[in-house]
Amino acid sequence: MKKFSFSLEKVMKLRKYREEEAKVELGRAVGALTEIENNIQMTAVARSSAAKQRFSGLAAADNCPIPVWDNYINRLDQQTQQLLEEAAKAELIVEAKREDYLAASRELKVLEKLKEKREKEYRKESFDAETRELDDIPRPGPNA
Repeated sequence: MKKFSFSLEKVMKLRKYREEEAKVELGRAVGALTEIENNIQMTAVARSSAAKQRFSGLAAADNCPIPVWDNYINRLDQQTQQLLEEAAKAELIVEAKREDYLAASRELKVLEKLKEKREKEYRKESFDAETRELDDIPRPGPNA
């Protein structure tokens, strides 16, 4: 009895490779988005700290004029706005990469299910052929 071979094995390997590549790309996109979100949080903390110092009177103790603090806070606000825009773009990229990954995964699963189905059919046919062979072998009867 010969071994089962799936005729689309090379295609399945290619689709598995594409799925892995899509997964890596999705990971990179999520990493970039996470980095942007971390920068937004750090900027928010810096702005909060600067606002507290500006309005607590510590600004005068540092010999730093209030307009300098105001400019710094405005710059942090602008930076936050820019980071929010980058985050929105990064989220779109993540969503596109997620769709690519899901599509690649679906394509692979289709081939895997086809392989399982064909292997099951092959095993059934092999079992049936083996059963027919065994049925054809004459058995010694009680009169032999």
